[in-house]
Amino acid sequence: MTRITLASPDDFEGFRAAVRRLIAAGAPPESVVWQVAGADDDLLGNDAAVLANGPELRVAKAFPDLARRVICNRDPERFALLHRALVALQSRPKLLEDSADPLVRRLDMLAKAVGRDVHKMRAFVRFREVPDETGERFAAWFEPEHHIVRLNSGFFIRRFTTMRFSILTPGLCLHWDGETLSYTPGATRADVPDGDPIEATWKTYYANIFNPARLKIDAMTSEMPKKYWKNLPEAELIPDLIAGAARRTRSMIDASQADAATGPVATLRAEASACQRCALWRPATQTVFSEGPGDAVLMLVGEQPGDQEDLAGRPFVGPAGQLLDGALAEAGIDRARAYVTNAVKHFKFEQRGKRRIHAKPGIAEIDACHWWLDAELRAVAPKVVVALGATAARALTGKAVTISRERGRGTARPDGSELWITVHPSFLLRIEDPAAAALERQRFIADLRAIAARVAALA
Repeated sequence: MTRITLASPDDFEGFRAAVRRLIAAGAPPESVVWQVAGADDDLLGNDAAVLANGPELRVAKAFPDLARRVICNRDPERFALLHRALVALQSRPKLLEDSADPLVRRLDMLAKAVGRDVHKMRAFVRFREVPDETGERFAAWFEPEHHIVRLNSGFFIRRFTTMRFSILTPGLCLHWDGETLSYTPGATRADVPDGDPIEATWKTYYANIFNPARLKIDAMTSEMPKKYWKNLPEAELIPDLIAGAARRTRSMIDASQADAATGPVATLRAEASACQRCALWRPATQTVFSEGPGDAVLMLVGEQPGDQEDLAGRPFVGPAGQLLDGALAEAGIDRARAYVTNAVKHFKFEQRGKRRIHAKPGIAEIDACHWWLDAELRAVAPKVVVALGATAARALTGKAVTISRERGRGTARPDGSELWITVHPSFLLRIEDPAAAALERQRFIADLRAIAARVAALA
């Protein structure tokens, strides 16, 4: 038997170097024992040192990423399984395309489990301010199921580039000082202090945005398992919020707040909260679905949620939303009576320091989200649909649209509604010349007034 000792449980580079040597030496996978270094073990151990240096292996492009995730799984057989797969790939280059192969299925399951754990860490890490004589610093405690701290470090550094922070876990701790990334051995929960002034604000915010009409306990506990609750400051509020959900929902109905939080739209919204139809769900805070009556005559469709919408879970609440509200009011349209949504339901952005900068969604992302928009159109059945901007117009027509050529008039849609196309409010915010901005705003309001007239005629 050949003994291979790796430096750490997620030692991808060590595994890659060792497996090249093993394959070059013709060592069958069943003759190899993989282990992780203890205090007195040397990297790769004595057995690996006698193996010849291995050549570059020819493998499918998808394999390195798959291997990086599989190695982070706690399954003790992960190294042997990857070794077997690499040997098989030398004679079967398209092995990974065979989803029915038992080995491929096993590796895929291990990788997906790691992916879920990565997502949970991103969703449930909560930073607390900790005393530090050198300035502001934050710490968080998390208990991952797998060895994902290094794998996930890039996300947190990109998200909190200018913040000094530590993420402590039982197996490995991550530290970022604003310039340098470092790791230390595992810690305990007691190493992170309880509470800070920010938590009180966060709890108030969480309680205020909790929507009882959208509550699905099974879906919530599936997405946010109870084992994570002990480290979430908002979790202590959840039992009382659940207990009062029925009463609060009845109050909403009794107060005639008939909006898209009831009926078919509520079902869609709950289902969309777990949407993974494209990759945008990973970095986003949450799905931002819609707002407004489920039987509205008028539907307004924007591009995607922005930074403030992503945090609040509501469409058009940021600067573009404020501009839209003012323009709607001038045009005589009551936003509360309109159904407001977006073509893409997750925030796409680029991280620049602490700021998240809007990034235009691609065609694949628009098409992936079209399922939800089409379902909303069927559920609400509006008589007038307004596309705010080119992305919304493409989502509603299935093709690229020149706004200057299409705005100012309605066109019939296959479902019998009228489609109107105009600019997105954010377009007006980007105009630097005050005179030009004022002119374009008046054109936008003129479009909305024509739409208001059609709504009145069709209502």
